[in-house]
Amino acid sequence: MSQFRPKYVTFDCHGTLINFQMAEAARDLYGSILDEARMTEFIKNFAAYRLDEIMGDWKPYAEVVHNSLERSCKRNNVVFRDEDARMVYERVPTWGPHADVPAGLAKVAKEIPLVILSNAMNDQIPSNVAKLGAPFHAVYTAEQAQAYKPRFKAFEYMFDMLGCGPEDILHCSSSFRYDLMSAHDLGIRNKVWVNRGHEPANPYYGYVEIPNISGLPGVVGL
Repeated sequence: MSQFRPKYVTFDCHGTLINFQMAEAARDLYGSILDEARMTEFIKNFAAYRLDEIMGDWKPYAEVVHNSLERSCKRNNVVFRDEDARMVYERVPTWGPHADVPAGLAKVAKEIPLVILSNAMNDQIPSNVAKLGAPFHAVYTAEQAQAYKPRFKAFEYMFDMLGCGPEDILHCSSSFRYDLMSAHDLGIRNKVWVNRGHEPANPYYGYVEIPNISGLPGVVGL
């Protein structure tokens, strides 16, 4: 892997590069009415429902957030309000990168084009990308692809837009369920798992593990 120089290094954005703070948003809303055990359960449910909401036909991310928050509230006997879902959705563009991201990205960007494939809306992602501190060759969204990861259609849209195949890229993500499982199934042999503690290791899917983006230059021999 250290000798592989891809045509593109492709990334998940939210969670991998951007410090995705859905759990913190949920705590701000419900932390005063749920004890720690119930809050932990709510956060787990909220994450699971977000994944469930994106597995079908594409719909705007505001609906994904709304529906998953409403379902989590129902499951946990919490009063749901439309304005709470709007608050969570409107926070997304304000989030910035993990501290390790800008320097690591900038080093790789000098040698290899960087690409983002994000489960985002077109009007959300520019604010996040602007905070990453490195130039990107391309940024593709679920709205453009009309599909969210982990659906293959999202990745296939990226391949079509780049004019390349799975053998040409190195895909980097902190999530197996959203990215690396689908990447494996689509034949992306070169993968990097950024272990941010979101999910347990799963060696079956064949990847190089790094603790953060500062380890990425070494993976591509820089």
